[in-house]
Amino acid sequence: MSYEPDVFAFLGHHGPVASLIRGFAWSATSLGRPETWPQSLKTAVALIIHSPVPIVMLWGEDGVMIYNDAYSAFAGHRHPSLLGSNVREGWAEVADFNDHVMNVGLAGGTLAYRDQELTLHRNGYPEQVWMNLDYSPIPDEHGRPAGVVAVVVETTDRVMAEKRNQEEFERLQSLFVQAPTFMAMLSGADHRFVMVNPEYRRLVGGRDVVGMTVREALPEVGAQGFLSLLDHVSATGEAVTRTSERVLLRWSDSAQMEERFVDFVYQPIRGQKGAVEQIFVQGSDVTERVRAERHRQLLINELNHRLKNTLSSVQSIVRQTLRTTASNDDAAKMISSRILALSHAHNVLTAENWEKADLGTVIGSVLAPFQDSDRNAVSMEGPALQIGPHAAMSIALAVHELAANATRYGALSAARGRVSVMWSLEACDAFTLSWSEQGGPPVHPAPEQGFGSRLLERILPRELQGSAVIDFQPDGIIFTLTSTHTAMRDEPALDEMA
Repeated sequence: MSYEPDVFAFLGHHGPVASLIRGFAWSATSLGRPETWPQSLKTAVALIIHSPVPIVMLWGEDGVMIYNDAYSAFAGHRHPSLLGSNVREGWAEVADFNDHVMNVGLAGGTLAYRDQELTLHRNGYPEQVWMNLDYSPIPDEHGRPAGVVAVVVETTDRVMAEKRNQEEFERLQSLFVQAPTFMAMLSGADHRFVMVNPEYRRLVGGRDVVGMTVREALPEVGAQGFLSLLDHVSATGEAVTRTSERVLLRWSDSAQMEERFVDFVYQPIRGQKGAVEQIFVQGSDVTERVRAERHRQLLINELNHRLKNTLSSVQSIVRQTLRTTASNDDAAKMISSRILALSHAHNVLTAENWEKADLGTVIGSVLAPFQDSDRNAVSMEGPALQIGPHAAMSIALAVHELAANATRYGALSAARGRVSVMWSLEACDAFTLSWSEQGGPPVHPAPEQGFGSRLLERILPRELQGSAVIDFQPDGIIFTLTSTHTAMRDEPALDEMA
């Protein structure tokens, strides 16, 4: 019985590719029959065939390809036709690349590529792939380069994952930058800024805080409790939320502290080991909202104050009118007219948010119902003058009483009667208001002082910190009020009109 030696005994391996190597017609390649292979070639084949890492050997000038099982998986549908082919023809789409590899390797050089991008046709269509490639020469028995060995590690999945992560990061960064709220990312136990968006930079006065700790970048907040809150989040992993929190920020080295109000959250971000590694800061500058709320509350309080004063005035009007009128009908008419005078003043003040009123507008609004369209019986003259709400209400009532009295008994009851209202302001702060009647019937002081007289001679001067005089002339009264512009602007407390 004859025995033929196994020419592939050097393989020492019986995997799928090893079986293909045994059955391949090597004599049709530049390698020739396996019986003639040099020991260096056999050794190289034996080394790569056992490796779990994708390795391909390119032998000779032609770069005849011999590879292992791991490389066959990398080759895809090109396996097994790649086995025994020339590398420049086997991977025709990257022939120039492999030609360079062969030239360098057979010259004794090495090459290394990390995440090398190539377009390969492994599965019948072009694919973008990334690989780590290491090329080294294979020496023959005389130490001369006879081939090139290539270690091929595909990194496509990792590179694509990194690209997706980078794209996601860039998308999130874009959202971060464009967010209408302020945002910042703090890292480490010292709370170092690693990222801030434009809104956060705007909040802190345009300071470039990235790379600095909170204590370094915003020294003024250290004593305001915010660093303690950040330390608490780092230590406990608990988020902290605050609304309408007051913070004083210095917008420049020389600037005064700027009071701001913010809604914010400190959100802990844990690392792989569960420890808090970063803190995400997100919030809104609500300064204008807080100030608006405070102003609204101030207005409500002011309205309550005004309402109480108005009601007090109305009570006094009713009480005094009932005390000095003979019938309920007369009392009702007088009460209605006097409250209407208050209403006119209210309308003027409301248009100015109850902060001030123009004296001429107040007087004109009260006198409008007493004007005769056929004759200009009432004239007004005086400078533009802003007065306070308290003075406006007092002047409105006084002018109404004068006009009502003139209509019943004075100049406005006569066809040729005239009324002149004048006011002036002197440089020394002195204020004067005069009411003059001409062309009316003779007038005389009433035997008993009524509400109108009490208002003009006693209440009005007291309220406006001045003095008043009624002069009964033959054809009409002359009323003169003297005060100060300061008193006309201020809002002294209303005493009950009694």
